[in-house]
Amino acid sequence: MENMPILSITIFLPIIGALAILLMARGEEEAIRKNVRHTALITTITTFLCSLGILFNFDSSATGYQFVEKAAWVEGYNIDYHLGIDGISLTMILLTTILMPLCVLTSWRLQNRIKEYMICFLLMEGIIIGVFAALDIVLFYLFFEAVLIPMFLIIGIWGGDNRVYAAFKFFLYTLIGSVLLLVAILYMYNYAGTTSIPELTKILPNLPLGVEKWLWLALFASFAVKVPMWPFHTWLPDAHVQAPTAGSVILAGVLLKLGAYGFLRFSLPMLPEASHHFQSMIFVLSLVAIVYTSMVAFAQYDMKKLIAYSSVAHMGFVTMAIFTFNHQGLDGAIFQMISHGIVSGALFLCVGVVYERMHTREIARFGGLTAIMPKFAIFFMIFTMGSVGLPTTSGFVGEFLTFMAVFKVNYIMAAIAASGVVLGAIYMLWLYRKTMFGEIKEECKTMRDLNGRELICLSVLSIGVIVLGLYPNMIFRLIDVPVETIIQQVSR
Repeated sequence: MENMPILSITIFLPIIGALAILLMARGEEEAIRKNVRHTALITTITTFLCSLGILFNFDSSATGYQFVEKAAWVEGYNIDYHLGIDGISLTMILLTTILMPLCVLTSWRLQNRIKEYMICFLLMEGIIIGVFAALDIVLFYLFFEAVLIPMFLIIGIWGGDNRVYAAFKFFLYTLIGSVLLLVAILYMYNYAGTTSIPELTKILPNLPLGVEKWLWLALFASFAVKVPMWPFHTWLPDAHVQAPTAGSVILAGVLLKLGAYGFLRFSLPMLPEASHHFQSMIFVLSLVAIVYTSMVAFAQYDMKKLIAYSSVAHMGFVTMAIFTFNHQGLDGAIFQMISHGIVSGALFLCVGVVYERMHTREIARFGGLTAIMPKFAIFFMIFTMGSVGLPTTSGFVGEFLTFMAVFKVNYIMAAIAASGVVLGAIYMLWLYRKTMFGEIKEECKTMRDLNGRELICLSVLSIGVIVLGLYPNMIFRLIDVPVETIIQQVSR
């Protein structure tokens, strides 16, 4: 595999699948829809198998980037098609390739423009993998921005009643932040004469602190919107509520991780002094996100909106842990990103299950579902416990390491952050009690339990929640070396 362009294959395989669907005959016949669905599913499963091939050939003890591919791209300007991964990139790619086949299965019954829908998802998968594999900052930027297009279309075409407003709000928020990222990239290129991420990591720490601060703020504007951090989070609840179920799964599961990944790949190693300078600001914004959005989540009457606000709170733990600049913090942040990707994706799938049967997400309309949908109730409980951070679930590991790391920096902040865990337990258990227990609502009596397709999707994710909770070293072995490298870089 060393001589194979395996990263390029993994990036372009979904794009080729999208082109294959594009060339299929148009029409509304069930046979055409079936071909589209099966092509999308086979493509995403094959992409997942490629990512497993990368995992099995990955040397977790080696420093630097692996599976490196480099070719001249824009000759004369030192801009290359440059790919490579470390353990952090690999975990994010695996998360993406695991969730995508589940998104296709979740959308199996979609009738409206299924061809265009699957094309958008396949394009998005290839682009997201490109973000995590790019080692040229211009290439990274192109992938980073291209993600907006398919997600904008997914929300705007297949979303809810207010989908156009939510799609444009999502697009404008992220685009405005990315303009400043482009300005920062242009300055970096002008200063260093290269767009290579490994080279920039060596050169940029020599910048004067004043310049570092401005560059850091430009990067922050883009990454904070993507996370999203408070107060840049207001686009997220609207986007989640209006997006179709699979769109919410990939938005919460992967797209929110792009901002945190940007902090790890650029802000800390390239601009270490500025990262230390703005550490207190990140802590304050993260704590506000954890506490404030947890209280806002409790006030919601829509299931999707409640889970969307919980995502902001959980990502607050991630950003706070990243800027502790210690090993437990970075380990906890990356693990929490993966855990949140699985748990939040699963919770949105659960909401999609009941919405498909009742065509409402209003919490007050549900009750007593444990008697009607016992299988669903078991899975929903597993993911609720994962969100709360119960020991033996993946959510516990990331939160525990985060608290360890923050306590080393400031025990008062750790205590405030811990209140967010309590609030999270309150609103998630309240949601479970209101929907699963109590008197069976009359309109719920006709609801049927999980079908085979839903059972497969939720089983895969529940296994992930439990296995990662019991064997977290599966992740730590992959990320140990790059985490240590980042700590050394940010400590310079």
